Amino acid sequence: MPIATPEVYNEMLDRAKAGKFAYPAINVTSSQTLNAALRGFAEAESDGIVQISTGGAEFLGGQYNKDMVTGAVALAEFAHVVAEKYPVNIALHTDHCPKDKLDGYVRPLLALSEERVKAGRNPLFQSHMWDGSAETLADNLQIAQELLEQARRAKIILEVEITPTGGEEDGVSHEINDSLYTTVDDAIRTVEALGLGEKGRYLLAASFGNVHGVYKPGNVVLRPELLKELNEGVAAKFGKQSPFDFVFHGGSGSSEEEIRTALENGVVKMNIDTDTQYAFTRPVADHMFRHYDGVLKVDGEVGDKKQYDPRTWGKLAEAGMAGRVVVAANNLRSAGNKMK
Repeated sequence: MPIATPEVYNEMLDRAKAGKFAYPAINVTSSQTLNAALRGFAEAESDGIVQISTGGAEFLGGQYNKDMVTGAVALAEFAHVVAEKYPVNIALHTDHCPKDKLDGYVRPLLALSEERVKAGRNPLFQSHMWDGSAETLADNLQIAQELLEQARRAKIILEVEITPTGGEEDGVSHEINDSLYTTVDDAIRTVEALGLGEKGRYLLAASFGNVHGVYKPGNVVLRPELLKELNEGVAAKFGKQSPFDFVFHGGSGSSEEEIRTALENGVVKMNIDTDTQYAFTRPVADHMFRHYDGVLKVDGEVGDKKQYDPRTWGKLAEAGMAGRVVVAANNLRSAGNKMK
């Protein structure tokens, strides 16, 4: 199947919300990690989301000039070609983009997709994220309004983060404290600014104690039941039941119970990066340790070309990461739920 059209992406999200499951959103940094994500979704029989952060896009752009837009566009175009060989629907998304990188990342990508739509084509990406969590809520929502209108014209869904996620992601960091919990007032102010879909569809990355990076269960206090309070508080004021399409950030180390609670309360997308990075790298480390005398020219020897050929250890990395995507799809209940 090809990359999801705007219509298919909207249907994917509607199905997830109605069925109380969520799509793994897998961060990729190369064609190889993209293929690993696509393989994992196919093996799980799950539609899914592939996303590129600002740091990932800079890496993809090459270390000679580190151009984020070039990197993101190149991988998206590649994905449009290779995804046709996989029997699942895939949406392309850009991950966290703070204010100082909007002009060098999300705004040019939105403009590119808007031109494609004007020419009768589909947008290059299906959604983009604006991370205004480092700004005041008023400034955050003012910028979100502008981006939402541009996204609507480009048939793109906007993801907004209205309150902080703890830890660090591509240079944006927040302390782990009580500010990591979105309030009903925050949610109401979001609806007052962005509407309930009539101004354009958006995904909401609300905070319920989420932290980016590596942590063990119990080290962070997640309150996914808070999402129900946000939905109910907005429904009481505006009359629309289950108004939000929630995104679960910082999910590494979450318990199955926490994930289930989040799904029951409206999460339709869960970002997965740290765990898939490890799943990709772990088989490579194993190969290098097991075959060190083949991948290194030790004591004047010539090594073993078959052992240091990137295809040898690259296939192991792809399989490892794909397996972790399958685990994610099962945890999020998207496995076996691909659209026919």
